[in-house]
Amino acid sequence: MSSIKTQKMGRLIAAGVKNKIDDLIDALASLNALHFIEYDGAEEGFELGTPKDEAEVIGKRLNQLRSAASIVNVSGPGEKVSAAQVRSDLDDSLTHAVELLLEKSTNLDSVENKLSSLKENVANLELLASLGIDVELLSGYSNLSSFVGTVTDLEIFKEIEYDNIFFEGYSNKNKVIAVFVKTENSHAIQSKLNAVGFQAVNISTNLKGNPNNLLKEIHLEILSLYKEKSSLSNEIDSWSNEFGPSLVCALELLEREHDILTAPVKIGVSEHAFFIDGWIEMSRSEEVKSILSDSCLYTEVSPFVIEAGNGGHGHSDHSHKQEMPPIAYKNRKLSKPMELLTDAVGRPAYGRIDPTLFMFVTYPIFFGMMLGDMAYGLITISLGVFIMSRADSNEMMNLGGKFLVYIGLATFGFGYLYAEFAGWEIIHPHHPNPAEALSFLYPDAALSSSHDYYAWHKSLPFGVELAYPFHRVTSNLEDLIILTIYLGFVHIIFGRLIGFRDVLFYGTDHGHVGFLAAFFEHGVWIVLLLGGFMFSYGYLGPSEAEGMMIPGAVIAITAVFMLMWTLYNYHGIPLAISLILAPIEAIGMMPSVISYVRIFAVGIVGVKIAETGNMLWDPMKDALLEYNPLALVLFLGWLLVQLFAWGLGVFSPNIHAARLHFVEWMRQYYDSSGEVFLPFGFRTRHVEVE
Repeated sequence: MSSIKTQKMGRLIAAGVKNKIDDLIDALASLNALHFIEYDGAEEGFELGTPKDEAEVIGKRLNQLRSAASIVNVSGPGEKVSAAQVRSDLDDSLTHAVELLLEKSTNLDSVENKLSSLKENVANLELLASLGIDVELLSGYSNLSSFVGTVTDLEIFKEIEYDNIFFEGYSNKNKVIAVFVKTENSHAIQSKLNAVGFQAVNISTNLKGNPNNLLKEIHLEILSLYKEKSSLSNEIDSWSNEFGPSLVCALELLEREHDILTAPVKIGVSEHAFFIDGWIEMSRSEEVKSILSDSCLYTEVSPFVIEAGNGGHGHSDHSHKQEMPPIAYKNRKLSKPMELLTDAVGRPAYGRIDPTLFMFVTYPIFFGMMLGDMAYGLITISLGVFIMSRADSNEMMNLGGKFLVYIGLATFGFGYLYAEFAGWEIIHPHHPNPAEALSFLYPDAALSSSHDYYAWHKSLPFGVELAYPFHRVTSNLEDLIILTIYLGFVHIIFGRLIGFRDVLFYGTDHGHVGFLAAFFEHGVWIVLLLGGFMFSYGYLGPSEAEGMMIPGAVIAITAVFMLMWTLYNYHGIPLAISLILAPIEAIGMMPSVISYVRIFAVGIVGVKIAETGNMLWDPMKDALLEYNPLALVLFLGWLLVQLFAWGLGVFSPNIHAARLHFVEWMRQYYDSSGEVFLPFGFRTRHVEVE
């Protein structure tokens, strides 16, 4: 259960003689253990250190390589490369290759800009060509104003009373006009043109001659530019294949060196001494002190202890009394992909419960209950395995692949429980279908004498019906709705229990701590939920449950009054407002519980989409028996609908599962103000550490 808490942190303070700074930085870089608290200049006699002289040169080279990396898609080598080899490449072939790549990229940008300009000229010249006038004659007069463009109606020009020269043409259903009038009449003509939606055509001053001839010349130039663009793109792709791995390695090495060279700016130094300040994981304290003993004369690690009531990271006047450490996760294996979800919200405040392990259980369950199809589960698992196989040393891709495998396994598992495959019901079908071939997976259900084809069925208290297989689309439809509501009820109470524990031991942002504070901050909501459940079940349930209605109402109303006290005493809200706000917030808990019904709704919608595609199956079989080519079209249509249903099934349930966790569950207790633990140093990915 240690994984439900984050790493215990300690404050490191170390000092030594100034000429040992380089040794200190090298040691810290190799340790990758210290989260620096950068020196703020508060200590008399100490100032910020200065970066090494080489930092500027390395920084320029690094920026050049980053520019190159932004141009091409590259990946690292299959095996780690020695630092000496990377330096050799930097001093030899890679630097020249990067300069060549940047030059090609500049040329490619220039070609694309020319193409864009020429395409605009083509669009304009196609309009002007319909007028039959040389381009240079359309503008540039001293005593005449010219209006060249498109309009929606030509009838208005019959009403123009001023002396004018008028041309018209048509190009791709566009009405094109050129009107030349005396300058003193231009304003009147402009207002008439505006009335018919006049859009001026931009006439380039460097174009002269017949528009049709100019179009031929420009098309030839565009063709030449496309060839040049294709050639440059191919050369850049070839560059990526040849130098991509070297570029990735060089970036990693230079980023290491740049971090080391600029590290002194985080350290307080005097004429003869230095000191560092930061956070480390307590599990590594002895290791850190041992390694720093060679470069530091004094090293001290103090375990961080939260002052109860001052542990929040919130924004109230009571928070931030105590400087809080950054948050480092526990070392995980199986549940590590779920850290992606926690980081999407923000890391928990120090000392608070880390929800990652819980989401490792509940998130796949929610997702699987929604998508719940063996075929889609197998596809999702396959996609996850494929991404993991391509991840190499990319940790984010590897974790994302594992995440897909987890939700794919849950989808397959619930698909088996639901007896669904590609939108078909394996057992209890409406009519024969291909998925019936899998009925051997349910031998007891297939032989069942019951018309519901259950291998097992159990009625539990409070209207809970469980079955195997669980026919969510047919006979167990209403049972699933009830189960999702109960699931939301339990999930939200569990969140409140976590919040109760956090306030009990560490307090709130308002400085309240202990059992009473925990009860009024979270226990009251648990009482409200229990009372609300008793009242609802007594009112909506069977007649024998009516006795629960009045006690449930009394408990719920009592909880509302206690909530008024919570708002007034623990949140500082004026009593008059608390009296109004408490009932509103109490009623607001009901939509949070009901929101879990989306687990049912999203799943049913997905099944119906798949069923729509499955309607093509029988016509496809008939066409196939008749050797009708339409069978292939119907099969492709069925396959496209299935892929659409799967794609939507992966996308939509993820959104709703995330919402149920991030919004409905976490808001009951979660403080996401934890700062990410970012230790100084590097973890080798492609380049061996020297």
